[in-house]
Amino acid sequence: MFENYFKIAIRNLKKHKFYTFINIFGLSVGIAVCMIITLFVINELSYDKHFKDSDQIYRIHADIIFGGNHWDMIQAPAPMAEALPEEFPEVEYAVNFRQRGSYLVKEVDQNIKEDNVIWASKDFFNVFGIPLLEGSPDGVLAEPNTMAISKSTAEKYFPGESALGKSLILDNDLDFRITGIYEDIPQNTHFHFDFLLAMEGLEESKTTSWLSNNFQTYLKVREGADLENLNTKLKSLIKKNVEPELTKVFGEGATMDAMLADGGKMEYMVQPLKDIHLKSDLMGEFEPNFNITYVYLFVAIALFILVIACINFMNLSTARSSNRAKEVGIRKVMGSVRSHLIRQFLMESILLSVISFLIAIPIVAILLPIFNDLAGRTLVMPFSQWTFYGVLMVGAIITGIMAGIYPSFFLSGFKPVSILKGKVAMGMKSGMIRSSLVVFQFAISIILIIATVAVFNQLNYIQNKKIGFNKDQVITVNDVYALGDQAEAFKTAVLSNSMMEGGTISGYLPVAGTYRSDTPWWAQGKDPKQTENMVSLQNWRVDYDYVKTLGMEIVQGRDFSIQYPSDSNAVILNETALANFNFDGDPIGQKIYTMAGDNETMNLDDLQNKTVVGVVKNFHFESLKENIGAVMIFLDNRPRGIASFRFNAANTDQVIDFVEAKWNELAPGQPFTYSFLDDRFGNMYAAETRLGKVFGIFAGFAILIACLGLFALTAFTAEQRTKEIGIRKVLGSSIGSIIVLLSKEFAKLVVIAFLIASPIAWWAMKKWLEDYQFKQDLGWQVFIGAGVFAILIALITTSYQSIRAATTNPVKSLRSE
Repeated sequence: MFENYFKIAIRNLKKHKFYTFINIFGLSVGIAVCMIITLFVINELSYDKHFKDSDQIYRIHADIIFGGNHWDMIQAPAPMAEALPEEFPEVEYAVNFRQRGSYLVKEVDQNIKEDNVIWASKDFFNVFGIPLLEGSPDGVLAEPNTMAISKSTAEKYFPGESALGKSLILDNDLDFRITGIYEDIPQNTHFHFDFLLAMEGLEESKTTSWLSNNFQTYLKVREGADLENLNTKLKSLIKKNVEPELTKVFGEGATMDAMLADGGKMEYMVQPLKDIHLKSDLMGEFEPNFNITYVYLFVAIALFILVIACINFMNLSTARSSNRAKEVGIRKVMGSVRSHLIRQFLMESILLSVISFLIAIPIVAILLPIFNDLAGRTLVMPFSQWTFYGVLMVGAIITGIMAGIYPSFFLSGFKPVSILKGKVAMGMKSGMIRSSLVVFQFAISIILIIATVAVFNQLNYIQNKKIGFNKDQVITVNDVYALGDQAEAFKTAVLSNSMMEGGTISGYLPVAGTYRSDTPWWAQGKDPKQTENMVSLQNWRVDYDYVKTLGMEIVQGRDFSIQYPSDSNAVILNETALANFNFDGDPIGQKIYTMAGDNETMNLDDLQNKTVVGVVKNFHFESLKENIGAVMIFLDNRPRGIASFRFNAANTDQVIDFVEAKWNELAPGQPFTYSFLDDRFGNMYAAETRLGKVFGIFAGFAILIACLGLFALTAFTAEQRTKEIGIRKVLGSSIGSIIVLLSKEFAKLVVIAFLIASPIAWWAMKKWLEDYQFKQDLGWQVFIGAGVFAILIALITTSYQSIRAATTNPVKSLRSE
């Protein structure tokens, strides 16, 4: 019986080649998109699960409000990692990380810039369980000036030989001996460190202050630990260690309770390792994370696109129902029962689904590299895993059943008496189900169109918004510290060319990823013991040309000038800082104060001050998702990490070549790395850009598959109204009026889809835009444009069948058999 079903299914598919092609093409594309999204979602959900005992690994998350600023971050005090295992029996190990940016690394004479470098304390391997290929677990990272490196890094610097015991030089000065080689960290991890520098050699790590938050702290708890109790004990630990320091610095009234009463906050809690990639977007993340909401969204899109493709099969099957009605009638007269017919039709849909799955695999192979490029992933088809083939087979059967269940019951339900008399019941009244399915298809397509336009609308707003500085035509050269005392000579040499309009050297740029440092300050005459008088400021050390080169606007006072020797102790505030200080009278000439020394020695008896000489218009230095924080800019002519040059040349290649030539003259053997400020600004929104492109591609596929569904409904309607169209033509109707008659019904369906999709899309994109403090509101143009586009696509799709039906010879249409 099964063999018979199979033969008949093959015969029917071959007999109706055109409809078979449309079915297979639509279903193959839908399955391919679904497979790509499934690979992506599986990859996102797998992050950090490969670590041994990943369920027992956590990270410290700090939530602090102080001095008018709010920090929701992953940084913690240096002593916390040591205190956790000592104070809490449920904590087995803890490790501190400290980021200090990129390093120049060399074995002998040629430097290579390395970004994946981190300082780590000795319990790194105890916490994460990464396999150590060479070296003793007890000796790795235990001594100053030692490091562990990844397997690929060892092969890079010491090809064909063991790297253990050898040395690498960092930043032309620091000599580190290699004491361990570890397995490469997998791609699906929220950090990727190739160099682990022993924290024992970092003087900053030995601080005992609990008021400074510069370290990322991870801990491994014992199995069965009560995390709620651990978070409660963390509050006691912070109060125990922070409150004495607050009292020491600010006096007896400075307690945790007083800080909370003034609107402040200092809370630390544990965050599960496996939640970091999808549920964390905190300040100081090692790498950009993804969002669990987008995972849910992609799963929904995958299911919708697959459902849209299955709907096409239903519509095409029912559109051809009259062609198969006599087959059903004869089979029933010859003794076939309905269950046999249902199996026959399901066999056809399953066979079609299997063929579609086989065709989908090469489609995925073609599309996957494009998707990887857009999504920033390295997804591959798991051909080496036998379970992959099992999943494909089960998926093909389920998809076939899902696509064929309605047509099989619909077609097998025909009554032989009615069929053989030429009366075929065509299903639900007025084709309600088929019309509803097309409305559903286009509603999903319109939602994706609106989402795509909304994302790019926001990105366009970001690119064109006045951000308080001029990001265009500025080249930035990294690692200027490698020049040593030649940094100013390099700046002078570059500015000697007429293509250059200005230049500055600083590690502080108004884009994410450059240096940041916060310190509490207060205005002269205000009591620092009252925390509401404290203003936490970003401290940016710059040179005389910083404001001018970056095109910032001075709104009060003046810029720094070499004509004023006192500017060595001057400061320029941004408008947010000015508002937070709430100066009495004109701010120009007023002093602001902070405590000298580090966090362990600072007190109110040892102060330093600076004089306000100017106020700069607010500029965005983080993502537009964030409000503009308080910033102070002051002079520090020591060379920092980045040289920025504004140029006026149309040919950027000339600029790059010239700057590189000057670099090579003054820094032979040092790598020349550069970027453009507008690109660095754009990189802050790389995730949004990728999201918009992915939405655009998904919307395109959804529209393509939905149009196939609309084509099916057009064919069905034209088939059912053949005699009506013939009669209309005999009575004098024009071809144009018949085309309008057929097309307006489908346009009506798309309009209904638009009315359903618009409020859903508006709500979804409004929720997405809530993440931005600065955003472009969704205008009615976005929705009208999406609706008009969908209607045009629908009309183009239906025009073929409408014109074909309208131009058919009425004699042929009215022929009676």
